[in-house]
Amino acid sequence: MHLPGQAALLSSLLLIQVRSCVSVQEIHASQEMIVKIDSAGESMRCSAPFDLLLLLDGSHSVGKGSFERCKHFAQKLVRALDVGPNKVRVGAVQFGSSPRLEFPLDSHLTEEELVRRLKKISYRGGSTQTGLALKYVLRKGFPGGRDGAAPRVLVLLSDGRSQGDPEPPALRLKRDGVAVFAVGVRYPRWEELHALASTPREQHVLFAEHFADAVNGLLSTLSASGVCAAAPPGCRAETFPCVQKTLETVKELQGNFMCWKGSKGYLPSASLCPYYRVYKKHQTTCHRTVCSEPCDSTPCQNGGTCVSEGPETFRCLCPPGYGDNPTCDPQLTLECTVDLLFLVDGSSSLGLEGFLHFKSFLKRFLQVALGGDTPVNVGVAQYSSQVTMEAKVGEYRSVDELLRAVEATAYGRGGGGDPHTGAALQYVTRHGFTSRPVFADVQDDLPRVVVLLSGSPSADPVDEPARYARDREIFLVAVGPEALKAQLSNITGNLHRTVTYSAPGGLEAKIPELRTKICSVDNQGCPGQALDLVMVLDASAAVGRDNFARLRDFVRSVSVQFDINRDVAQIGLVAYGRMPVTAFDLDTHASGAAVLRAVGDVPYLGGASSTGSALLHVHSETLTVSRGARPGVNKAVVVVTDGAGAEDALVPAQKIRDNGVSIFVVGIGDVQRDSLLRIAGSVGRMVSVASYEDLQYFDEELVQMLCADAKRPVDLCRPNPCMNDGICILLRGSYHCECRGWEGPHCEYRSARPPTRGDLPRPASLRRSQWKSHKELRMQRRAARHRGHAHAAHADTHR
Repeated sequence: MHLPGQAALLSSLLLIQVRSCVSVQEIHASQEMIVKIDSAGESMRCSAPFDLLLLLDGSHSVGKGSFERCKHFAQKLVRALDVGPNKVRVGAVQFGSSPRLEFPLDSHLTEEELVRRLKKISYRGGSTQTGLALKYVLRKGFPGGRDGAAPRVLVLLSDGRSQGDPEPPALRLKRDGVAVFAVGVRYPRWEELHALASTPREQHVLFAEHFADAVNGLLSTLSASGVCAAAPPGCRAETFPCVQKTLETVKELQGNFMCWKGSKGYLPSASLCPYYRVYKKHQTTCHRTVCSEPCDSTPCQNGGTCVSEGPETFRCLCPPGYGDNPTCDPQLTLECTVDLLFLVDGSSSLGLEGFLHFKSFLKRFLQVALGGDTPVNVGVAQYSSQVTMEAKVGEYRSVDELLRAVEATAYGRGGGGDPHTGAALQYVTRHGFTSRPVFADVQDDLPRVVVLLSGSPSADPVDEPARYARDREIFLVAVGPEALKAQLSNITGNLHRTVTYSAPGGLEAKIPELRTKICSVDNQGCPGQALDLVMVLDASAAVGRDNFARLRDFVRSVSVQFDINRDVAQIGLVAYGRMPVTAFDLDTHASGAAVLRAVGDVPYLGGASSTGSALLHVHSETLTVSRGARPGVNKAVVVVTDGAGAEDALVPAQKIRDNGVSIFVVGIGDVQRDSLLRIAGSVGRMVSVASYEDLQYFDEELVQMLCADAKRPVDLCRPNPCMNDGICILLRGSYHCECRGWEGPHCEYRSARPPTRGDLPRPASLRRSQWKSHKELRMQRRAARHRGHAHAAHADTHR
């Protein structure tokens, strides 16, 4: 009966039988040991003069599939032999109803020739006349062999289901000195194979379809009997209990499977049916060669898992906190010297269990990160409604003392109640760190890092306290759940300083990441890099008052990453709407603190936007020596805008770039990317930000770009340091301004002396008056000539 398509599909799914896989031969050893046995089988090689004859069962009881697997085993065995006329010779006979010589021992004298010939043997079928095949070997011997001058090995590959009695000819062969291996195929009858094999039988009976294991067993027996030394150096023979199973006699329940019971209407009906495997067990012993491996010496420390990758190489899968060290040594020590304070959430919102997770993580981090050479400048504070200093920074000089202090930290000592993260940040900024005198007049002011371990939303505002901390050069790193990612990123001011986890159990895996972020304090910004930087902020109505406040915060985040003073970095700021306004020049402020205060006073302008007028103002006014621009220092302009009003900026931007000044553009929102890209001049000088809220995460990216650009070679005459049309002339490592009508190092003063050269240009008013006097003189001369001609004509008339 044909069911409709849906029912037929359901029935096909239900008819799938789920059966337990029963191995015909099982070695009772660990999976690791099984892998070692197979690996040794792949590496063993027999190199000695002996004759080997393969007797392949090609009968119907074996079947074509198992016959092909017999051939595959034979190929694996040949590849483990040193084939040659004076080494190992190999021949093959196939039998079914009658024996047939496939090729003699002396016909193929190389390994590759033998493998190709074995692949070409065709399955014949017929009855299983094993006794007839053994009599053929008795009568013909080993065709192409060395007539007994070398050891003889017969490998019988069969399912052991002979028709007739094969034991008498097998016994005669063994008496004649032939070593007989009986290798089972498919579901063999093990009793017959044991009867045919040489003694000790457990070493001469194998299972062909476990290829590497069977090769290992055969070569191990040849090595034990002295035929050849097949085991590589460092390997040894071992015995393992084995079970060999035959499909007959005993019926055992293996489980249930889904079976078809008919149908009800268009729906199939199914049920669980018992599944039996019928087999007989034979207990025996397997002799195998096992090679020593690098993992035997357990080289992986601290719970690492060793993975062997060959006889001499290995790799360790290390637990969290031990990095990529080859043997899982604790190598994640802090590679930076900082004052480090952990601020741990101990609020009722987090709960005791969450607090214990943070406490365990903190202990693990300190054990891993603080090595013997790492200064222990670490403190711990707990907070909820108030802050408790559990260990002041630098109070404990050894890791053990610090760990004991952390262990003694009790939940709820932060006052209990909801977490006031903002107040806690403000408290540790003011009271968490103290300067320690090294000498009488020298303070040990290391970089200060606060790691916030927060597991619950703050009950008070965090933005202003976090900004307060960052403005005082406190480096903030936050660790917390994914759900708090936005709040934690607002606290750190940088998405890249936030570590989040999906479940508390994954905290330890974050140790390497946290270590990296703590030590990135040494790599932030452009310390010691000379640069004249002009920030150009869009303060038009298109930005809006609230978003302009975010632009000011962005400038603060950028400025704190430079060493601001007269000798290193200078920052100027221009805001613009329809017209530009200089908030402060490059040389107005000589410290980072002064710049931070001045940024807060930059006015919001509103109105229309003209980026072109702002850049023209920067070109002609801001980037001049009189406004603080320093000759010999690279200069950069950063335009922060949403793209409105940028159509008129292309020509001024090109003028600035022609003067050797780099322009960077930070485009916010759905910006006019093409216009802003032409202002920047290249993609590598443009930063695209999705929204004003995300701007806080891109300060480091911009600073890295500025830092790299500041290292380019300096052209002392670009932009031109000479004022009032002076000409800059490069000298050896310096420059000179050639002034015309002006004087001073940069032509900044009008000259009081009259010009001494006739080719110097005169003021325009003098040139105009001089031009008028020349014109009047020409007119007078023309009139005089006219009067002279008239007078001469009159005289001629009177004559």
